[in-house]
Amino acid sequence: MPRPKVLVFQHVPFEPLGTLDPLLKDAGFRIRYVNFGREPKQRPDLDRYEALIVLGGPMNADQINTYPNLLTEVEIIREAVEEGMSVLGICLGAQLLAKALGGSVSRNEVREIGWCDVEMTDAGLQDPVLSTFEPTQEVFQWHEDGISLPASCELLASSPASRVQAFRYGDHAYGFQFHLEANRPLIERWLSVPAHAETLQEEVGQIDPDAIRAQTDTSIEPLQALSKSTFSRWIDRFDVGPRRHHLPSR
Repeated sequence: MPRPKVLVFQHVPFEPLGTLDPLLKDAGFRIRYVNFGREPKQRPDLDRYEALIVLGGPMNADQINTYPNLLTEVEIIREAVEEGMSVLGICLGAQLLAKALGGSVSRNEVREIGWCDVEMTDAGLQDPVLSTFEPTQEVFQWHEDGISLPASCELLASSPASRVQAFRYGDHAYGFQFHLEANRPLIERWLSVPAHAETLQEEVGQIDPDAIRAQTDTSIEPLQALSKSTFSRWIDRFDVGPRRHHLPSR
């Protein structure tokens, strides 16, 4: 019997699955990456996939003139949700999921880059996936845009700088603004990659890469444990029978 497959939308090479990769492989899943950075005109079919994961990227969710694949992704995400697939959006992926559900994305007043706390809502503390989190939980962040959710979504976590940090639609569609998949090599890569140089230069005096590195020494192990327990719960839910949800027409 062939192993079940997971479809992954990737936008840039320096934002891979991170800690999710070994968890999916250990659970017996095959992974297919769709790299929109290299082939922006792709339109993959959802047939034969158990789940869809949409990763992050430095582009804005509304930059459809520069990145027309974002429109394609929103359409496919919407289709996946309607078919009852397990869907996970991370950072940009969470923003695209929100747009597919009828929400919107706009620029926050401040960027969240580095180690930041999120506050869990009552729904988040009771959520079958995110109840691994403490009421106030430190996570790793790298984003400048915020999400406005439609009424059909459940807010699971928030922060002062970005009200929507995690949300759920139905039983199987989750969006995380924070980077639970981050590990030490990924964090170092994000701090060093040329694509982030301009952002870090603009934040001189507000965001200190060396301070982030120092805090990573003490914060990375708890994040890795949280990542494993949380993502494992999400993966375990793949075998729950799908439920169809009809999204509001627009």
